[in-house]
Amino acid sequence: MSEGNLDRRAVVATLLKDPGDLLVVTGLGSATYDAGAAGDRPENFYLWGAMGGAVMIGLGLAIAQPAKRVLVITGDGEMLMGMGSLATVAAQAPDNLAVVVLDNGQFGETGAQRSHTGHGTNLAAVAAACGWPATETVTTMAGVGQLAPRLRREKLFAVIKISTAEVTRFLPPRDGAYLTHRFQAALGVAEV
Repeated sequence: MSEGNLDRRAVVATLLKDPGDLLVVTGLGSATYDAGAAGDRPENFYLWGAMGGAVMIGLGLAIAQPAKRVLVITGDGEMLMGMGSLATVAAQAPDNLAVVVLDNGQFGETGAQRSHTGHGTNLAAVAAACGWPATETVTTMAGVGQLAPRLRREKLFAVIKISTAEVTRFLPPRDGAYLTHRFQAALGVAEV
């Protein structure tokens, strides 16, 4: 089903090592668990029920905060649901946004059914066809290590092939109002 064998928890820990003021938006499920396990922080904005919305939230954040780097980390199922966002981001072309898709070829949150990527959809090729200037597919931890600094400086869409192995869930805060207020405070944005 999946071409990947990378441990997703180790992948995300590598990507988020020494995050500085990097703003991180995560898609629901595994991406959220792994980002929280790498270090829950006010600059992490976890999506708990907005399937398909991570990239668009990242885009809005990148536009609103042009002096900050924004990294979206999501899964293949969530990205497939929000695939139209790839064209919108390419059209807007923010310099401060990068997207990582953790691709295990399955819908992990609904029972591990094979996803479209498990049937051959190439999300990096889709992003390139939408106009992203740089796309990557990574299959080794050495590649993840090389990718991490690029995510801090390039307009980049990256697919990382991860294992289908289940990892113990780490549940960061789940209260949407709390997360919103915490994130706004980290940005120094007044509450509305």
